[in-house]
Amino acid sequence: MRLPHLLFAAALSISGFTWVAATPLGQSTSRAVQRAAPPQAPASQVMPPREKDSVRFAIIGDTGTGTSSQYEVGTQLTKARQTFPFEFVIMLGDNIYGSERPQDFVNKFEKPYQALLDAKVLFYAALGNHDDPTQRFYKPFNMNGERYYTFSKGSARFFVLDSNYMDQAQIKWLEEQLSRSNDRWKIAYFHHPLYSSGEKHGSEVDLRTQVEPLFMKYGVDVVFAGHEHFYERIKPQNGIYYFIEGGSAKLRKGDIRRGGPLTASGYDTDFSFMLAELGKDTMQFQVLSRGGKPVDSGTLRLAEEPAKAAESNPASR
Repeated sequence: MRLPHLLFAAALSISGFTWVAATPLGQSTSRAVQRAAPPQAPASQVMPPREKDSVRFAIIGDTGTGTSSQYEVGTQLTKARQTFPFEFVIMLGDNIYGSERPQDFVNKFEKPYQALLDAKVLFYAALGNHDDPTQRFYKPFNMNGERYYTFSKGSARFFVLDSNYMDQAQIKWLEEQLSRSNDRWKIAYFHHPLYSSGEKHGSEVDLRTQVEPLFMKYGVDVVFAGHEHFYERIKPQNGIYYFIEGGSAKLRKGDIRRGGPLTASGYDTDFSFMLAELGKDTMQFQVLSRGGKPVDSGTLRLAEEPAKAAESNPASR
C-alpha cells in the first residue's frame, strides 16, 4: 500500500479560485497534518501547471435539496470549471431529498447543474440513506443500474460503494475488484464516513471494520464520504487519507467537535464543494465555499509501493 505524505498550501486567494504553491510540512509519528504559517504575501500562481494525463474532478455530497444553497454551489462549480476544467463530478450520496418524482430530478439535480450537464460533464453517484435505490437507473447518475460499481479515468480507478447495506456480496465484489486493480490511484467513495468528528453522527465504526481492512490490504489511497453536513479532512488513518464533503446543499453549523484527535481541517459555517487533480505522484485539492472562498487546500503526495521499495533496498532482504 502506498503511504501518503502531505504538502499543505501556504497561501490562499482572497478574491476567488486560486491554486497556490505548497510547502512541505514536518510529520509527527502519528502522521498528523499541521497548518502552515500565514502567508507573507498573496499567492501569485492562479493555476498550477497541469501534469500530462492528470485527472481532474469535483466532489459534492448531500446535494439534492432543490434549495437556493444547492443552486449557489452549482453556480460556483461552473465558475471554478472555467479556470480548473474538471472532467467529471463524484456525488457522495443523498442525491435527492424527499419526493423523487421526475420533476424532482429536474429541480434537485438537472437545473442546479445544468451548465455542467450541457458541457457534457459526467456525474457519478453513490447512494445515500435518503436515496431510493432506484436512483441507480437514472441515467445521468451513471450507475448503470448497480448499487455499487467501479470506473476508471486515466491512471485512477474509482470504487463506488453502497454504504447503506454492506452485505457479503458487496464485500466479495469489492475485494475482487481491488485485487484486480493495478491502477496508480485507487479512490473509494460512498455515503457514510468511516471517521468523523461530527456530533450528530460521528464515525461509522461497524462499516469501518468491514471495509477498511480491504482498503489497507489493496492500497486504497483516498476515501471520500458525505452524510455529515460539513467538510472535514481527517488526519491520515493507517496510511489512508479520508475526506468528508457532505455540505454541498445541507449544512449543520458548528457540528464539528473541535480539538478532537481526527480533524486536520474542518469547515462547518457555510456550504462547500471540493476540486481535485490526480497527477503521477500527487493529488492536489481545494475546498471552496458557495461564495467561492477557499477554505482548505493542499497536495497529497504518495510514496513508493512498500513492496517495490523493499525490492530495491538490499537491506530489507
